[in-house]
Amino acid sequence: MTGSLAEQVIGAVNRHIRSNRLGPGDALPGESAFALQLGVSRAVVREAFRSMALLRLIDIGNGRRARVSAIDRSVLGMVLDHAAHTDQTSIQQIYDVRRTIELRTAALAALRRTAPESERITALAAAMRADFAEAEKVMEHDIAFHEAIATASRNPLFAVIVGAFQVITRQTWPIGWSARATDALRIGSVEGHEAIARGIAAGDPRAAEAAMAEHFDASVMALLGAGVT
Repeated sequence: MTGSLAEQVIGAVNRHIRSNRLGPGDALPGESAFALQLGVSRAVVREAFRSMALLRLIDIGNGRRARVSAIDRSVLGMVLDHAAHTDQTSIQQIYDVRRTIELRTAALAALRRTAPESERITALAAAMRADFAEAEKVMEHDIAFHEAIATASRNPLFAVIVGAFQVITRQTWPIGWSARATDALRIGSVEGHEAIARGIAAGDPRAAEAAMAEHFDASVMALLGAGVT
């Protein structure tokens, strides 16, 4: 076998999860069981468990057995943040990926959203207009708006990926908002969200996708104007 002992344990834990068809919340055998099965010390198993917990693959806590975790957007968010701040990717490259994904989520949301989901998306766009004078509130509504669309797409991976983008969004959104030098330009961004919401509410995937494309193109131009590359 290759790799460190802890890596071998991680592989064994993953195989156990798959072969037993375990899902989120299901319990794993204890450290002693894996140590005995694999012929390693409990300390090695404990190291492996901690590594998997940091990746949000399992949950560990004092006094209870480790359990399988639900997928967690925070890990991907940390990867994106790390990639951007170590110059392994650019903000514009991240936005290019995000644009591609969110055009699809908008189209799918128009086809698959429930009435309450459509109402929430519309309400978040309206909240951006209502709180227009308070930029931080507008940002929070904006982030929630995009996440609500991803949820309405009925693809859990889209919800995870779009949720992970908020780490970068919280850093770039104030720059893009400030780069829109007049209230007219800023309200134009709000109107873009309202157009997306209307397309989704109408069940029109082409309109929703076109509005999302226009919104992202305007956002990218604002960031480029502010020197964000």
